[in-house]
Amino acid sequence: MKLALFFINLLIISNVCSKKFSQLTKPNIVFILIDDLGYNDVGYHGSEIYTPNIDKLAREGVRLENYYVQPICTPTRSQLLSGRYQIHTGLQHSYIRPAQPLCLPTNLPTFADKLREAGYATHAVGKWHLGFYKKECLPTQRGFDSYFGYLTGGEDYWTHHRAGDGLLPNSNHWLGMDLWDNEKVAWEYVGNYSAFVFTEKIQQIVAQHPVEQPFLLYLPFQSVHSPLQVPSSYEERYKNIKNTNRRIYAGMMTCLDEAVGKIVHSLQQAGLWDNTVLIFSTDNGGEVAAGGNNWPLRGWKRSIWEGGMRGVGFVNSPLLPASVQGTVNKQLIHVSDWFPTLVQGVAGSSLDNITLDGFNMWKTISSNTSSPRQELLHNMDPWPNQPKEFNANISAAIRVGHWKLLTGDPGANNGQWIPVPDSGIIPIHPLKISGKDTWLFNITADPNEYHDLSTSHPEVVEELMAKLKKYYADSVPVQYPSEVEEANPAYHQGVWGPWQ
Repeated sequence: MKLALFFINLLIISNVCSKKFSQLTKPNIVFILIDDLGYNDVGYHGSEIYTPNIDKLAREGVRLENYYVQPICTPTRSQLLSGRYQIHTGLQHSYIRPAQPLCLPTNLPTFADKLREAGYATHAVGKWHLGFYKKECLPTQRGFDSYFGYLTGGEDYWTHHRAGDGLLPNSNHWLGMDLWDNEKVAWEYVGNYSAFVFTEKIQQIVAQHPVEQPFLLYLPFQSVHSPLQVPSSYEERYKNIKNTNRRIYAGMMTCLDEAVGKIVHSLQQAGLWDNTVLIFSTDNGGEVAAGGNNWPLRGWKRSIWEGGMRGVGFVNSPLLPASVQGTVNKQLIHVSDWFPTLVQGVAGSSLDNITLDGFNMWKTISSNTSSPRQELLHNMDPWPNQPKEFNANISAAIRVGHWKLLTGDPGANNGQWIPVPDSGIIPIHPLKISGKDTWLFNITADPNEYHDLSTSHPEVVEELMAKLKKYYADSVPVQYPSEVEEANPAYHQGVWGPWQ
């Protein structure tokens, strides 16, 4: 009898342990998204900015050096969370403004939805910028168990207030608070610097999290987006930088680097790091008018030149095989690939036949195998005319193998190359050719886009134009409604929040 009870107890313990083990084998996921980080703004790319924690994580992980994001905030976030190109969400044009009745389509599942279905606790801390005009658009309605952050595209780092965009009469005077703790306004944090507040919130989540449940931490920091604001002690570290914008920006970046170090340390202290996959990414190229820099790449934020879209990114995890730790991965990877990579590749969960534009890149990253992606639609923006068929006047860019084709207006004043201020390097201003609407580059051989090959390879231009026409035929109309008076924070207790 005693022997039988012993084996029954052993079986019960075995079942409990196996359940815990199966849960623990689902890795925790930490996704750090940095706002307006330029290609030349991390130490490991040769920047003068001090980023030791980021550099260490990149050096010991897998650096993604053929990785692309979108040229601006909302489009990158929409593709990250939905796994769909902008042509399939209607968010092809610009970003969502505070008073626009627009958000990421609510019929699309997010990667947070799928990870929560797979048993993950899901938390978001930081910038949303995917629309908030109705409650159904909020992070807590889009797959996240908890949310702490701001809903618009940018605000004061200390007061957490912002004005409207000025597209409606006097809307640039619409001043409103925008900091939320789930679906409650977090007034108590006025006067506290956002990078510090966000880091403390993240540390609290980590410290309180039960080790037996996997979690997603989505951390879209406010840093280093304008306005250029940082505690003076960080700016003072860069007295040698004469350019004011670059000096403040450098201080902001070093402050952010400290936050990244604290997050990793908190995971280690909680015994969670060994079962965690950390992804680090920018959301678009650096804004040169606000201290960022993308040298030697061409262009900057908002442009479809490489400087607007070539992403700073890496993956670090103790779970990565030793053979890929400390390596550089040059396989083609896009921000839309994170949805299937995290849900299917890292979490081992089913995608349930969801239609996606992204590819599962986990084997590509963890085993350095060939990328399943050989083609990438960077974007096509027909706003405001939206003709029935694609033509070369439409701003668009596509990458197929080594080739990249651009049409229409690629932005960034015809694609300038802007060095770091006071570096002694003379900026390069390309000649603007009247009527020119097509450029072709071999990006592998010419990543800085110096040599336009459109006239010498017309057959490649024709092939890639045909692909753009196909994508356009499959696209949904651009959704870019006018701003509305009802969004004015004056009607909502001085707060930017849902108004429908």
